[in-house]
Amino acid sequence: FFYPHYQFLKAASKLLNGRRKTTIKMEYLFAVFYPLDARSKNIAMLSKQQINPLIGAAGVSAVPMAARVANKLGLEANPHNFLLMHAMGPNVAGVIGSAVAAGVLIQFAR
Repeated sequence: FFYPHYQFLKAASKLLNGRRKTTIKMEYLFAVFYPLDARSKNIAMLSKQQINPLIGAAGVSAVPMAARVANKLGLEANPHNFLLMHAMGPNVAGVIGSAVAAGVLIQFAR
């Protein structure tokens, strides 16, 4: 049987797969040419405050593991450094950002 909507799904999945590959390549190049320590130094310079780079590392949307890892590393460096609640903020923001990006991609796929 031939269903015309399968052709649309095939084209849409190819388009999304191509965008995904492009995004991964751009993220890789950005990480190589603008490493995390340079980004945190520039942000700290612009904000005129010290910023803990572990908070930025907790921004990935692996809830709550990334926040726990950031907290554990912070405690190893300084036993009085409790970052868990501060790390959960960007952690949840990463999840919300992923959901918004997925919604935008779904709208473009229609």
